[in-house]
Amino acid sequence: MAIRLGSNCQNCNNFSDQGVCEIHKVQVGSYYTCDSFEMRSELADKRDCTTCLRFERDDCANPTKTAPGMMCSVWAPRVSALYY
Repeated sequence: MAIRLGSNCQNCNNFSDQGVCEIHKVQVGSYYTCDSFEMRSELADKRDCTTCLRFERDDCANPTKTAPGMMCSVWAPRVSALYY
């Protein structure tokens, strides 16, 4: 199975860090796209302890070693309510 970037709001230049479309001024998520879609020229790789689902939780594999900018082999992406 191939992995592809989606033509959705999360990969659009008009998507703000707060999950709002800067063109339409509405909250959007990963299942949304529109005719104003403009692909980001580069995607940021923001994977580290602070973006891990287990950060500062009891089920973290390395609770005494976690820090911003670090990453381990059991990193799990944080699930946000903004992306439905």
